[in-house]
Amino acid sequence: MQPGNHSQLPIFLLLGLSEKPEIQSVLFGLFLSLYLVTVFGNLLIILAIITDSHLHTPMYLFLSNLSLSDICFTSTTIPKMLLNIQTQSKAITYTGCITQMYFFTVFGFLDNLLLTVMAYDRFMAICHPLHYTVIMNLRLCAQLLLLTWLISVLGALPESLTMSWLSFCTIVEIQHYFCELPEVLKFACSDAFINNVVLYLVTGLMGFFPLTGILLSYSRIVCSVLRISTTGGKYKAFSTCGSHLSMVSLFYGTCVGVYLSSTWTHDSQTGAFASVLYTMVTPMLNPFIYSLRNRDMKRALRKLLCNTLSPQ
Repeated sequence: MQPGNHSQLPIFLLLGLSEKPEIQSVLFGLFLSLYLVTVFGNLLIILAIITDSHLHTPMYLFLSNLSLSDICFTSTTIPKMLLNIQTQSKAITYTGCITQMYFFTVFGFLDNLLLTVMAYDRFMAICHPLHYTVIMNLRLCAQLLLLTWLISVLGALPESLTMSWLSFCTIVEIQHYFCELPEVLKFACSDAFINNVVLYLVTGLMGFFPLTGILLSYSRIVCSVLRISTTGGKYKAFSTCGSHLSMVSLFYGTCVGVYLSSTWTHDSQTGAFASVLYTMVTPMLNPFIYSLRNRDMKRALRKLLCNTLSPQ
C-alpha cells in the first residue's frame, strides 16, 4: 500500500460484513428485504398522513418528515452495499466515500433533531393544551422543520470538509459496509487530530443539546401528568407519548449500544455488525411502533390500503 498524494485520489474498498460468497448471498437477501420493508413502511406512513385530513396536525407533520429522513438515512448506505455484493465489487471512490459520509451524517442529525421537536410538540400538547393550537401553528411548525433541516445540512459540513485535508494510501481497505467516519479516519496517512476533535465536538453538541431538550420536555410532561387526579386522565396523557418515547429509546439505545461495543471490543467487524442496529433496524421499526401503538395511524393506514386495493 503506497501513500497517496493530491495528484492521485485513493480508492476505498468496503470489505463488508463477510467476504465468504455463501454468506454474502444470504446478506444480500436479508438486507434487501430489510431495506424494502423500511422504505415501504415509512412510505406508507407518509402517504397515510398526506391522504387523511385528520392527521394534518403538528405531530404527524413531524412524523412524516421523520419517515422521509429514515428512508434517506438507509438509502445512503444500503443500496451501495447491495450493489457491491451483486457486482462482486468492493470499491467506492474517494468522492463517493466523502459524499456518503456527509449525507449519512445529515440524516442522522435530522433524525435526532426531529425527535427533539416531536418531544417539544408533546410537551406543548400536554402541559399547555388550551394554547396548543395557537402556539403550534403552521408557521411555527414550518420554521421548526426548516431549522432542523438547516442545522443538519450545515452541522454535517465540518466533518466532511476536514476529511478533504487528509491524505490516504492509494488503496484503503475498510472492514465495514459503508464509509463510517471514525473507521475511515483510522486509515489516514496524515495527522487526523483536527478531524477527531471536530468529530467529537460536533457529535457531542448534536447529541447533548437534543437529548437535553427531550429530557427537559419529558420531565415537565411527567410533572404535569402526575398532577392529573384521575387514572384515566393520566393514562390518556401518557399514551399520547408512548410511541415517541419508544422511538427515542430505540434511537439512543442503539447509538449507545454501538458506541459501547466499539469501545470495548476495538474490533472493526464487530462494530460493523453493531452499526446494522441504527442504520437498518431503527428506521425499519419506527413505522411499526407508530402504526401498532396509535389508533389514528392504524385507521388511516387501513383506509389507505382499502382505497388502494379496492377495485375502481
